[in-house]
Amino acid sequence: MSSDPTIGASRSPRAKLTAPAIVEMKRRGDPIVVVTAYDHPMARLADQAGVDILLVGDSLGTVVLGYDSTLPVTVEDILHHTRAVVRARPAALVVADMPFMSYQVSVEQAVRNAGRFIQHGGADAVKLEGGERVAPAIRRLTEIGIPVMGHLGLTPQSVLAFGGYKVQARGEADQERLLREARLLESCGCFSIVLEGIPARLGAEVTRGVSVPTIGIGAGPSCDGQVLVSHDLLGLYLGHTPRFVRRYATLADTVREAFERFRADIKERRFPNERESY
Repeated sequence: MSSDPTIGASRSPRAKLTAPAIVEMKRRGDPIVVVTAYDHPMARLADQAGVDILLVGDSLGTVVLGYDSTLPVTVEDILHHTRAVVRARPAALVVADMPFMSYQVSVEQAVRNAGRFIQHGGADAVKLEGGERVAPAIRRLTEIGIPVMGHLGLTPQSVLAFGGYKVQARGEADQERLLREARLLESCGCFSIVLEGIPARLGAEVTRGVSVPTIGIGAGPSCDGQVLVSHDLLGLYLGHTPRFVRRYATLADTVREAFERFRADIKERRFPNERESY
């Protein structure tokens, strides 16, 4: 049983978090809590728990839609799930993940699709993967008032180029490049940067080297915040989970057991009973 007195306690209503408020959290030294959310119930529960950012991640491709990677996820997929999350009216900042080939072709394409996530999806911000190659798009998005979260290191949309989900920036030259790109993303206006699958020492160096928050996922404990895929931390995803994942529940077992009990009650004609009938 946790000794944290805030767990399970009722919380006062929170003010809506904004991108500038997330930046201010770094200045205060307040760790930033990020989880993925893809539907209304999960968004409500995470928000009630006090999560700071809800990321409608393209990870929904693997944990919700059953794809082998995030590459098949479309703009319409992210829009659909973003709307469901936003309907929960969370105080948390809602970030829509821009999927593969929704921003890489041109700056104009990036603006058009990011605008849809804000205008039609109700998101508070968008997330793009990459450094120098997406800098012009990020600069333009922030110029027109769309908050942008960056993403460096192991960028899943580049999994084919990487040859798999491998730790990035192990060598000195790659580490120097990643630090340069983090500073570039900051200069383009990113309000935060996800660092994924990089050595912990580099995560700490990048966090010290930029004034905007870093959000780690397999990037060590020194980042300004941490993010996990909700299905991973809840033990709902039945596939492979990376070594940096910490499971806080094993809900797959609970759900499976509930289905088994339901099946047994029907087979044995125990459900419904008279009180459960009209």
